[in-house]
Amino acid sequence: MNKPIYIKGSAICCPNPSILDDYALQGMDVDKTLIPATLRRRTSLTTRIAITAADGACRQAQMDVKTLPSVFASLGGEIQVTDALCRLLPKDELLSPTQFHNSVHNTTAGYWGILQQCQAAVTAIAAVDDTFAMGLLEAWTQLQLNATNVLLVCYDEEWPPYLAPPIGQIAFASAFVLSTEKSDSLASISMPETENLAADYHKQWPELVNSAPAAASIPLLAAISQSKGKVRVPLNTKGAIWFTYCETP
Repeated sequence: MNKPIYIKGSAICCPNPSILDDYALQGMDVDKTLIPATLRRRTSLTTRIAITAADGACRQAQMDVKTLPSVFASLGGEIQVTDALCRLLPKDELLSPTQFHNSVHNTTAGYWGILQQCQAAVTAIAAVDDTFAMGLLEAWTQLQLNATNVLLVCYDEEWPPYLAPPIGQIAFASAFVLSTEKSDSLASISMPETENLAADYHKQWPELVNSAPAAASIPLLAAISQSKGKVRVPLNTKGAIWFTYCETP
């Protein structure tokens, strides 16, 4: 039998907060103080928004982050840095070791571990349009197997405009602390599943997800803060729709 999974904290960081108005959600500004100046110069927007959201969710959950396993889900990861390096290759120029270090998909997860002095397990996931759904499924699975608490962070920065428009026109990050413990929880969720049904949610949401892939988490964020009782929550917008049932007290 599956263990019940609870959400103890959630947070949003979005440099363009007006996009949240249609969903009655409130985001956080990027918190520059979370990253020391010596490291801040090296970090990208994607790292800064992800760490801000992660910190906000952990604070709400009052969680000890030094022992907290995490899942970092991002479609593009460090796409700006990766793109800049790729454009240097035809020029036969030397690549910056720092930029190369910052181009890998788990860069943000690495900075989070360094900043929090956390040596717990970390997973980095990319799954195209199903990235948030697969991140949530991974966190749910870890909690079923052995973890008591897991941090899930879903994020993407603005992409170079010529890569895959309209993807990456808006930077967005959200974070959730999930737990097998019910006390002080905001909501519970069921195992993520898939059905060949339309994503029944706000009519403007699919368009937003096209521009901000990480905004696939908005229905779950809204269900936690606004719903009463049990609601079916879509986790993606294309193809077979992943969903979970979210129940608030």
